[in-house]
Amino acid sequence: MKAITTQDYTIYFNSEGYTALNQHLKASNYSKVFIVCDTNTNANCVPLLLEHIGSEITYDILEIDPGEDSKNIDISLGLWETLSEYGADRKSLIINIGGGVVTDLGGFVASTFKRGIHFINIPTSLLAMVDASIGGKTGIDLGSLKNQIGVINTPELIVVDTSFLDTLPALEMRSGLAEMLKHGLIYDENYWNKIQNLSPSTSNGLAALIYDSIIIKKTIVEQDPTEEGLRKTLNYGHTLGHAIESYFMESQDKQRLLHGEAIAVGMVLANYLSVKYCGFSKDKSTAITGIIKAIYGQVDIKETDHAPIIALLKYDKKNTHGAINFVLLEAIGKPKLDCIVDNDAILEAFEYYKVN
Repeated sequence: MKAITTQDYTIYFNSEGYTALNQHLKASNYSKVFIVCDTNTNANCVPLLLEHIGSEITYDILEIDPGEDSKNIDISLGLWETLSEYGADRKSLIINIGGGVVTDLGGFVASTFKRGIHFINIPTSLLAMVDASIGGKTGIDLGSLKNQIGVINTPELIVVDTSFLDTLPALEMRSGLAEMLKHGLIYDENYWNKIQNLSPSTSNGLAALIYDSIIIKKTIVEQDPTEEGLRKTLNYGHTLGHAIESYFMESQDKQRLLHGEAIAVGMVLANYLSVKYCGFSKDKSTAITGIIKAIYGQVDIKETDHAPIIALLKYDKKNTHGAINFVLLEAIGKPKLDCIVDNDAILEAFEYYKVN
């Protein structure tokens, strides 16, 4: 696959990526190299990375526990302290190898240590390949509230090695597919038609669709790198999806949802609201809901859950001047920004999700 050049960095694929990585390491003469990973990627992915890095490169591995619980200020503090203890300076490099938690957290730690050091992302999950590692968003959660603290800062380069997908459980593959479905809905109906029949358990045709998904996100981000307008469309399904994800994370009687599982619910809810507020086709909404539910099933959201989920909407990053702003659809590939939705309509959307 041909490398994708953005305004600030280049995304390389498979073996070409390791060639570019080694060339960059040699040319940059970093004082120290640190590899940030989690327990899973340290066991399953770091050894492959090390096979491809030149033997003259010395490095230290900084391992965190896997999962969203590690994406917080305490883990950031621990990484900053370790970097300091190991003699990291402003000419040091962090290589983040992992899923969205690792790339978000590692990018944030690099962007803030000594006012910013270089970092490289090597995404190992489908979600990170098509979404989390692209566009320069870095950050951590504030308690159970998603991505409340962070900065936009781009990596030196990205290496997408699709062989890492073979290390993923099926649920993680399914989670990443949600972001690809979103890309089709907000940007390109032809892509939506391709992606809707993709099984998360098979890799047939997946590499080409990953490539197309990266192109879609890259195209949107380059037109609006700081999320003043168009880039907000990437949050389709995320307003309620993030609130649901946070609620299930903080509720002791709920089983946690993966990011893509929560966003899948959020997209169904947004479909209903798109029909109500933007004239989106009922027939297409019904078809989309059927496709999403066929992949993700039904999440048990009770009536008693509605009010606390709605209460969490006030923390959404798109909000301005006290208004909760939704991204909705007028048509597939035609999103509408800053839609104000009342609570009664959200309750209707929850009922729609339950019975359809």
